[in-house]
Amino acid sequence: MHADILMPTVAMTAVIAVVWVMLYVNRIGEMKAKGIDTEDFKGPNNVKDSLENINASDNFKNLFEMPVLFYVLCGFVAISGLTTPALVCMAWIYVGLRAAHSFIHITYNRVMHRFLVYALSTILLFVMWGCFALRLMA
Repeated sequence: MHADILMPTVAMTAVIAVVWVMLYVNRIGEMKAKGIDTEDFKGPNNVKDSLENINASDNFKNLFEMPVLFYVLCGFVAISGLTTPALVCMAWIYVGLRAAHSFIHITYNRVMHRFLVYALSTILLFVMWGCFALRLMA
């Protein structure tokens, strides 16, 4: 049962892998269409200056912000043996919300839709941390 909390981390990694693929599909496609040479990207800001379709790239960076706390939490829950069905359920919901956030960001990118999903996922993550803390103190 304690390993059940780790499966959502595998799914979250799959979301990241899909976004990574989309990042390069978009980037290479746009570079070919515009005749941009890879050497034009030597500096860190050159990509944003040269490309228009950077949503997947921005989303990829987002996936290494709050989700880091998710990975840490799931690892702590598994190691401590404090896994509960509620935490596992919340972890799966978190992954679903983050996948929805990525989908919105990479496709139609409506900021308020994206923000709502982001805010819900972040609040859920803090609730999960709170549940874990309570179980630690018990």
